[in-house]
Amino acid sequence: MAGQGWDKTKINTVNRYKNRGKYDYQTVNTIVDETPVLHVSFAPSPSNGSPPFPVILPMVGCTSSYPDPTVPDKSDSRVIYLHGSATSRLVRLAQPFDPSPNDDQPHTGIPVCVAATQLDGIVLALTPNHHSCNYRSAVLFGHAYLVTDDAERLHALELVTNSLVLSRWANTRYPNATELKSTGILRVEIESASAKIRTGSTGEDRGDLKDEGLRKRVWSGVVPAYVKLGEPVAAPTDMSGEVPRYIEEWIKERNEEGERYAREVAK
Repeated sequence: MAGQGWDKTKINTVNRYKNRGKYDYQTVNTIVDETPVLHVSFAPSPSNGSPPFPVILPMVGCTSSYPDPTVPDKSDSRVIYLHGSATSRLVRLAQPFDPSPNDDQPHTGIPVCVAATQLDGIVLALTPNHHSCNYRSAVLFGHAYLVTDDAERLHALELVTNSLVLSRWANTRYPNATELKSTGILRVEIESASAKIRTGSTGEDRGDLKDEGLRKRVWSGVVPAYVKLGEPVAAPTDMSGEVPRYIEEWIKERNEEGERYAREVAK
């Protein structure tokens, strides 16, 4: 690691459109934390008769720097906490972190690749070959370990819960022993990572730009894209009454920020 970002290596260097590559911690961490569903890739254990195919699982997760989650501006490398069922394949394969690895087994964790992607716009050019998307993506490589410390597990559960809906943890019932036991928490120690971001309008062929007839016939531009959270629908069992203000404010803020960013990067 160099300064406030990841070293560029063979595994994380962006090869196509190198100018879109980002390697600083803040950019990578922010993309992960703002993506509701992460995709985690790993190789199943060949010893248990699993099919010889790589596995990709959608999982909920976020970054943190336990035991110091207050490091400002996401400037550190952090780790990723992933939430899953205690009986899921990846959780069952994982082992606790070994602070004293040896040369024969330098890592006791499962090698994983974590991907986060957000679509910000559909870019419509004069020809389909120049169509594109505005996006923010991050790919992180590391080793996943099973979290067994109770305090760290609760820390991760609260973070993951609040990453979905801000302040939700404090406004719900505390999990009971059975619920905590059925929940698996993985900590991914990140070894390398990078982000790739596209913004802006169309990139047209020079010949097409000289063809005024084509430019007058074919509409070109960007359709902004963002997740819009809808009006909450109460559960049939709900007896609390009105939607809490913290949920309404969170929805309003997320929707406004999503639309603002998508429109801003479309120019």
